[in-house]
Amino acid sequence: MTVERLEAAGLRRMDDDNIGAFLSNQRVGVLGLPTESGPYMIPLSFGYDGDSALYFTFVGGSASRKQQLTEAAADATVLVYKVESMFHWESVLLQGSIEAVPESEWDDLAGVLDTAWRPELFRDAIEDGDITVYRFHIDEREGLRHAGLPPGFEPE
Repeated sequence: MTVERLEAAGLRRMDDDNIGAFLSNQRVGVLGLPTESGPYMIPLSFGYDGDSALYFTFVGGSASRKQQLTEAAADATVLVYKVESMFHWESVLLQGSIEAVPESEWDDLAGVLDTAWRPELFRDAIEDGDITVYRFHIDEREGLRHAGLPPGFEPE
């Protein structure tokens, strides 16, 4: 079924302003990195700069598979979504590139990085461990939302 057909049932495309507002209020998503056997999916928390980039932190150093794949990736995908019910959800799909952020820039990014949600376990690991900060440059963005009523439900 195409997006156009689903629009008749209440699906709506998000414009750039809606996508920006959505990303500003979300803190977690899924990073998809290319591999020979298909995408490698990683849940991650991120900070959004309000414009054109997401920032995230990996803990564990260069021995981790996710870090090796991130370093090797020319392009990647991030999916950010929020589901309240079957008939009320939003999702944004981002295409872009990733680069490691030099440590000399980390202080300038503190405000953005502090907005990323992290379980206490990861906060402790960041303070004690080997970390790398990455910038995901957003090249393409597409957002969809559904805030309709269930089929057959007519408001009075």
